[in-house]
Amino acid sequence: MMRALYTSATGMIAQQFHMDVVSNNLANVNTVGFKKSRADFQDLLYQTMRPAGATVAEGAQVPAPLEVGLGVRPVAAVTLFTRGSFQQTGNPLDIAIEGDGFFKVQTSNGTAYTRDGAFKIDGQGNVVSNDGYKLQPDIRIPEGAQQISVGKDGTVTALLSGSNEPTVIGQIQLVRFTNPSGLSHAGGNAYVPTAASGQPADGTPGAEGFGNIAQGTLEMSNVQIVEEMVNMITAQRAYEINSKSIQTADEMLGTANNLRR
Repeated sequence: MMRALYTSATGMIAQQFHMDVVSNNLANVNTVGFKKSRADFQDLLYQTMRPAGATVAEGAQVPAPLEVGLGVRPVAAVTLFTRGSFQQTGNPLDIAIEGDGFFKVQTSNGTAYTRDGAFKIDGQGNVVSNDGYKLQPDIRIPEGAQQISVGKDGTVTALLSGSNEPTVIGQIQLVRFTNPSGLSHAGGNAYVPTAASGQPADGTPGAEGFGNIAQGTLEMSNVQIVEEMVNMITAQRAYEINSKSIQTADEMLGTANNLRR
């Protein structure tokens, strides 16, 4: 059986995976804090029929190998943490990170990390995510508080009843990782650490290695629609070319099968 059939099949499977990644990026083009992914590929083993340097007639050495590749496979869907565009909202609890760092939230399955700064206030006055998960460390907005302000350093102040001066009611902390691309997606705009991401390091916004906080602003998805459309076209054409290779290999086998003496 011709190797081309199996080799081209691996190419089609790889391009299906590529389309899966591109489709997910496009589906989340308007998701706050979403970070796009890139599909990485790797060639498979090679079948060597004659190695380079092999000795042939009269002691001569072969200058180049005689080998053929056996296809391709996807090896990673790398999350790219480039900054997304900022959108002004005017909402005092919409906050964005200008630089590196993640917000820490307490989910039902433990601690998770996110770039989604669209926070709300629950019935007890706690600052929570869209899923109701508390921002960590806990920040509680007292009843009747007005003029909530979040500084670049994460300091949260508000004008409380009976006071003419703003009162500090909390401090937003950020978390960073040695290798953010090693984080695992947990859904709901959240990530969880893995052995590849390294351990979380807490810090104050604006400190060395951490971004500043921008109030009344949301960081949107970093997906570039034109770029993803180009990737989609590339994946589609590569898929078609691989299917054409299978068709051609089949025709060659058909020709050999129809030989008559």
